[in-house]
Amino acid sequence: MSMRQFSELVGISNPYLSQIERGLREPSERVLESIASALRTTSDALYEQAGIAADEPELEGPSVVDAVKADPRLAPAERRALLAVYQAFTEGKGPRPRRRRATSSPPPAAP
Repeated sequence: MSMRQFSELVGISNPYLSQIERGLREPSERVLESIASALRTTSDALYEQAGIAADEPELEGPSVVDAVKADPRLAPAERRALLAVYQAFTEGKGPRPRRRRATSSPPPAAP
């Protein structure tokens, strides 16, 4: 398939596709999804083949990470966003300290 045919199939211009191929531009999520669909794969697989997914840091809490990665309702961009937020909250933190129970006295009255 020629580059022109592929650009028509994906729904983007031939010059833009050429710029993506040469690394001059990064495709938007929508464009990447269109390219992945035309290639009958996923955008996650394209990122992985490009070596981007391999550079992601390992996250603690495999049950959370596995659940996010396995949820078919999430778009690839949503998965990456959720994992980034999870990592931001958990990075460099040890176990959370236990909170002490509040005393039985009521809070002070407002003046």
